[in-house]
Amino acid sequence: MSAAERQPVDLTHLARYTGGDETLNAEVLQLFVGQSAELMGQLQSVLDMRDAKTWRYITHSLKGAARGIGAFALADVAAEAEPLDLSLQNAEALAALVALKARAEAVHRFVQAYLGG
Repeated sequence: MSAAERQPVDLTHLARYTGGDETLNAEVLQLFVGQSAELMGQLQSVLDMRDAKTWRYITHSLKGAARGIGAFALADVAAEAEPLDLSLQNAEALAALVALKARAEAVHRFVQAYLGG
């Protein structure tokens, strides 16, 4: 199954860490949504400044957090974006940012539906 065909969040993976506790799942997912929204908000300005070090830090953080909750499609895109050299690969970084935003939005919609909203 390709990354595009996967559920935005693998709840079975998340349950390995939460014991399947729905309240804990909700808390972890809400924390992720807040953290990822903050990180995504920073990426455009980092790209505009061509700050490769911060770009790598943010995409690495996003990758780890996404893997932690089972948002593997988002994590995969973050992993691909992480090593980009913003001074040489600006167009690729811009495309990666668009893909990251789409994946993050899919995760956020999934979490919202999971939480009943």
